[in-house]
Formats: sequence, structure tokens, C-alpha cells
Amino acid sequence: MATAVQEGRAVAPVDVSREALYVEDRWHEPFAQLRREMPVSWCPDSPYGPYWSVVTHELVSKVELDHETYSSSWENGNITISTPPPEANLPNFIAADPPVHTAQRKVIQPAFAPSQMKTRDQQVRERCAYLLDKLPIGETFDWVTQVSIPQTMGMLCILFDMDPDAETDDLKRWSDYASGVGEEAQSDAYREEWLKQMYQMLGRFDELLEERRSAPPADDLLSRMVHSEAMGNMTPMERLANIALLIVGGNDTTRNSISGLVEVFDRWPEQLDALHGDASLIPNAAQEIIRWQSPVTHMRRTTTRDTELGGQHIPAGEKVVMWYISANRDEAVFSNPDQYDVTRENARRHLAFGHGIHRCVGARLAEAQIGTVIEEIVARGWRIVPQGRPTRLASPFLHGFTSMPVKIEQRG
Repeated sequence: MATAVQEGRAVAPVDVSREALYVEDRWHEPFAQLRREMPVSWCPDSPYGPYWSVVTHELVSKVELDHETYSSSWENGNITISTPPPEANLPNFIAADPPVHTAQRKVIQPAFAPSQMKTRDQQVRERCAYLLDKLPIGETFDWVTQVSIPQTMGMLCILFDMDPDAETDDLKRWSDYASGVGEEAQSDAYREEWLKQMYQMLGRFDELLEERRSAPPADDLLSRMVHSEAMGNMTPMERLANIALLIVGGNDTTRNSISGLVEVFDRWPEQLDALHGDASLIPNAAQEIIRWQSPVTHMRRTTTRDTELGGQHIPAGEKVVMWYISANRDEAVFSNPDQYDVTRENARRHLAFGHGIHRCVGARLAEAQIGTVIEEIVARGWRIVPQGRPTRLASPFLHGFTSMPVKIEQRG
């Protein structure tokens, strides 16, 4: 293919930000073409303005590790392809560069330390067993709304020391708005509703933060925040931003990987059979679904200075989008990358949690939840059988599902 050029830039043949690619599950070939022909390319026109795409594992890793050249800061445009208006520009710790990022991350990180994870693992198992015990056998139900969402939202409530039965619906709604990157989200009407929902969320969490402030320090995330120097005296917008980050990061990626399990075990039933034959493969199976699903489609950076990447000159101040969903299918790293393979030796090399200083702080909890769901499916001798096509999320930012009708059958 002749490479299109605009002002010396390799122009992408497809705008990979278009949400129809993800709703219709047609994203595979456009990214494969970009990996082959232009690993760094320029899209001059999209619903989110012009942007650079970085699509290979090597180059995405390079961008992630050079946080001085490629900024995450909200002051430079934030972390998604959609540059937010000032009233929606969330200054949370992932949308920050050092030293702010470093100080605020240190407040959250101990909640996922090895000493804490022993307790978290038990909480995950109890939550998962509670939900799966309630599922109807041999009847059609929605896996997304009855398993994926309540599992991850329930654990989020536990981390916040909130009541899952009372708070889950609100948290789910707020999470959906907080992570709302899509073509519809560019409208004034959507942004007005976004503000309404975010300030409802802030009001509820300010109540909880004040309760924690007046109590002795505890292990839940809200107590850690309010009793810390780095996060104890945040502005209202900073509080809103960091709460939104914790809600989205604490559920969206995990729930979409849990939903992806249904798809891969239906397409490749021999992979589930392999887990029945060797349960020691389950941790790797969890890593592999995170790679295969790539629940966070992209992250965005903004150049702080002129730079060269993949043979392209990128001026300072330009939007650079790292497509994790492509890097995790890179043929140069993962053999037969479109195949879900529970024995894949390098499954852990996925970039779904990011890389470098911004690697997901709650990755261990996500892995525990996904692994536990797989363990329970195997232990119960279940096959989760789709009863129709799933509906997929209309977003270039999160790669997931909104519904998935299924029926549980016992293995023969």
C-alpha cells in the first residue's frame, strides 16, 4: 500500500477511534494493517480532533516509559483521546506527572500490598461464591448484569467500606458516566448530564469522607485518602477526579475481562477443558483473558517537546494515543495473537494494565477476581453457553460488553 503523507506525516487509512469498529467487533484488521505498515500514524480528522496512533508493543512500551516526553497530566490534555472541556477536566493521580502522581499513588498503593491481598483474596472468593450460588442453572440470564458488574462493584464497595446492596447501582451509573468516552459524549446535552452525575457522586463521597475524617485511620481507601498529606486536603474537583478514577479503575477493566471469559470459552471450549485437566493453568488463563480482551482500549499522552517515534517526527503539544488493544495482539510478541491460549508462555507481557510508573495500582486485585471466577467455573463443572449475540460497548476507550445472554450447563 502506498503510504499517504500529510506534511511529512504517515496518514492512517482508518480512523481507529470510531466506536462502530468496537460495537461491531471490526477493529482487528485495521490495527493489523497499521502494525504492518505504519506503527506510528497520523489521523488528521476524528470526532476527537487530530491524533497520533501508536500500535505496536515495542513503541507503546517506549511511550509509557518516557513520561517526561509523553505527559499524562490533565494540564496537558488528560489521558483519553477526548480532550475534555475545562469543567470536565479531571485532575486525578493517573492524569498527573511526577511528583504529584508519585505522592498520590503512594496513598492508594498500600491497599493492594501483599499483606492486604490475603484479606482481599478471601473477600473476592466470598463475593464470587455468593453471586454464582444465586445463578439459575439451565435458564437464560445476563452474565454482565448478574456476574461481571456485581462482582466488581461489590469488591469496590468493600474497598470503600460501603454496603454493596445499597450502593452498587449508584456506583455503576457514576462509573459509566466517568468513563464516558464516545461520539455521543461529545454533545452539550451529554456533558450537562455528566456534570449532574459527577456532582451527585461527589456529594455522596464527601459525606463518606467526612465520616472517615472524624474516625481513626482505617484500611479502607477513603480513610487512607482523607488521613493522608497528599490527598487529605484536595479541592472539590480533585476529590471528584480521584473518586471517579478509583470507581472506573476498580470495576470497568475487571468486569469486561470477566465477560470476555464467556466469549473465549465458547469459541475455544478446549481451553476450558485444559483447565479442568490442569488447574495450575488458571492464573495464566487470567492473564491471557486480560491480554485477549484488552479491557482498556487506549491511553493518551501529550508530547512536552519535539520527538521522534517510529520514524515519525512528532512536535510538542500533540496528542499521542497508545492503543493497548493493538499492542496486545502484536504478532512480533505474541504468536497467533488472536487465539486465546491458557498455556501461552508470555501472556504476562500484555500491556492491558499499562507499563512503567502508571501501571494499574489495583492490577493484583483485578487478577484475583478474574482468576477466582475461572476457578469457580472449573470447580462447578460449568459451561457458560451464549444464548444470543452480546451487545458491545460504544466506546474507543473501554473495550467491553453491555449485555450477554447466557445459560449455564453442566459439562458432560
